[in-house]
Amino acid sequence: MTTGICVDSLARKIAIDAIATYKTYISPHKGFACPHRLVHGGESCSTYIKHLLGEESLMSAVQLSRQRFKACIAASYTLKATRSSPGGCIVIPCCLPL
Repeated sequence: MTTGICVDSLARKIAIDAIATYKTYISPHKGFACPHRLVHGGESCSTYIKHLLGEESLMSAVQLSRQRFKACIAASYTLKATRSSPGGCIVIPCCLPL
């Protein structure tokens, strides 16, 4: 049982470090923001999942992450619909794809 706890802890630490690297080196240069954060406010998906990994077991964090990504996809569709509807786009950069 102790080995399982150690593996879970190590996997969560590696995932947290990977997210921190993503947020530092990739996210600032990708050209768009998290759709879930833009539509609902609050944390971006990467920040939300980083917090989950610090508070939950690995399996729980993975399950909750999948739910969050589904909600983020729905938010992306909401943003695309808003931007492509008549009168939905006032500023040119908002027309750029997500």
